Amino acid sequence: MGFASKELLINVLFVLLPLFFVQMFYLIKYTHQSKRLKNWMVAIFPVISVVLCMLFPAPLMDGFVMDFRRIPLVLGVLYGGPWFGLLLLALILVIRFFQGGDGFVITSIMYPLFTVILIYLSKSYHMMSVKKRLLVVGLVLPASEAALLFIITQLCPIKIPGMIQLQLILLNMTAVFVAMVIWEIIRQNFELMQKVAKAEKLEVVSHLAASMSHEVRNPLTVTKGFMQLLYEDLPKDKQKDYLDLAIRELDHSVEIINDYLMFARPSVETMEKINICLETQNSLNIMTPHANMHGITIVPLIPPAPIYVMGKTSQFEQCLVNMIKNAIEAMPDGGEIQVTIQSERSTVSLMIEDSGEGMTMEQINRLGEPYFTTKSKGTGLGMMVSYSIIQGMNGKITVKSVKGKGSCFTITLPIYYERENS
Repeated sequence: MGFASKELLINVLFVLLPLFFVQMFYLIKYTHQSKRLKNWMVAIFPVISVVLCMLFPAPLMDGFVMDFRRIPLVLGVLYGGPWFGLLLLALILVIRFFQGGDGFVITSIMYPLFTVILIYLSKSYHMMSVKKRLLVVGLVLPASEAALLFIITQLCPIKIPGMIQLQLILLNMTAVFVAMVIWEIIRQNFELMQKVAKAEKLEVVSHLAASMSHEVRNPLTVTKGFMQLLYEDLPKDKQKDYLDLAIRELDHSVEIINDYLMFARPSVETMEKINICLETQNSLNIMTPHANMHGITIVPLIPPAPIYVMGKTSQFEQCLVNMIKNAIEAMPDGGEIQVTIQSERSTVSLMIEDSGEGMTMEQINRLGEPYFTTKSKGTGLGMMVSYSIIQGMNGKITVKSVKGKGSCFTITLPIYYERENS
C-alpha cells in the first residue's frame, strides 16, 4: 500500500487496542468480583478510540486526511445501543468542529445520516447470527465510505485516484471485519465463562444435596432406632443412654444443616470493621473448653494492639471455630495448637498450627471442595464454608502440612485503615 500506510495502520491500532482493554476490564471484574467496576465504564474505551483516531489522522494528499472513526461508531451503536451511538456522534461533531476546515460540513451531513441507519439496524442486529452481523456491517461500512469519498470529490477541489479510493474501502472493510471478529470472540468467551460458572454452581448444589441427604439420613435413622427401643421396658440408665445418643445424633444433623445454610448464603453481605485480634481471642475462648476435654492446649500469640479487617463478625467467628475444631479433631491423642497473628504493611496473617496427623499434598489440594473431608465422619462443609467466608473478605487460605507431624493453616487478609479526617 503506497499511501500513508504507517499512519492508517496506527489508526487501525487505535480501533483494535480498546477492544483488548474491554476484555481486560471484564476479566478483572469477573475474576475479582469487583463492585467498583461498573458496566458503564466500558463505554470509555470506544470514546478513547474515536478521540485518538480523530486527533491522529493519516494525511493522504493535498491536505486531505483520513481516519477510522466510523468503526468505533459502528460498534458503539450496534453493541452499545442508540443512546451511546448518539453520544459518540456528538463527540465526533464537536471534535470536527474545533478542528475546522470544510470537512465539518460534510461530517455534519454524512455522520448523522450514517448513525440513523445504524440505529435502525441495531433493532434487529442482536437477533442475527454472527455471519449475518459480519455481512451487514461489511456492506454498510464500505457503502458509507464510498458515499463519503464520492461527496468529497464532488464538493471539494480534491481529486482522489480511483485506486486509492478502492484501497481505502478495502482497508475499512478489513479493519471493521477484524474488530468485529475480536469483539464477537470476546463476547462469546464471556458468555461461555458465565455458562461454566453456572454449571459449576449447579454441580456444587447437586453434590451438596446428595451429601446432605446422606449425612442427615444417617443420624436420623440412628435416632429413630433409639426412639423405637424406648418403647421396650428398659432400665432408667439405659433409657438415659439412648436419649443422650439420640440427642447427640440430632445435634449432628443440626450442625450439618447450619453448615449447609452458611455456605448457601452470599459469602459476606455487608462489610463491617472487625478487630481480628479481639475476634480471634473470642473464638479461642469458645473453643478452649472443647480443647481441654480432648487434652489439647491452645497457645495464643496475639498482639495487644487492634488490627482491623473488613468482613462480617459472625461469619469470621464461624470460620475460626470451624478451623480450630478441625485442628482439635486432627489430634486424637492430645497436643498443642498455636494461634499466631502477624501483620505486615497491608496484610495480616492468622496462623493456626497443630501437631496432628498432617495431610498429603493431594488432600491439601482438595481442601474446600464439596463434601471432601479427611475425617471418617464428616461432610467437608465446614472447610468449604471457611474458604467461602475468607474469599468473601478478599483474603486467602494457604496450607502447609507434613504427614505425621501436623498442619499450619494461614489466613491472609487485607488490613483496613481508617482514613483520617482532614
